[in-house]
Amino acid sequence: MENEHFDECEPLVEMDDFDAIPETDETVETNLVILTERVDQLAQWCERLARDNHSLGEQISALQAERDSLREKNEQLRGRIDAMIVRLKGLGQNS
Repeated sequence: MENEHFDECEPLVEMDDFDAIPETDETVETNLVILTERVDQLAQWCERLARDNHSLGEQISALQAERDSLREKNEQLRGRIDAMIVRLKGLGQNS
């Protein structure tokens, strides 16, 4: 999954960035707007991850069911092959 907005290795904000900004009402409001946007992005990212997680869980369940079905078919075929081998051995001994 690509994340266009966040990089795990990069901090969202450098602490030095705030040290150089004078504290005015305008910059506080700007910082709040930026923070609000980032929180919204994080919330959207979390929702997307939750949907992806749910989808992956459903895929896992479907694959496990398919695996179980294939194992059962494999066992049935193994039994049929073993029965054929026994019959073929019996035909070879009768000749």
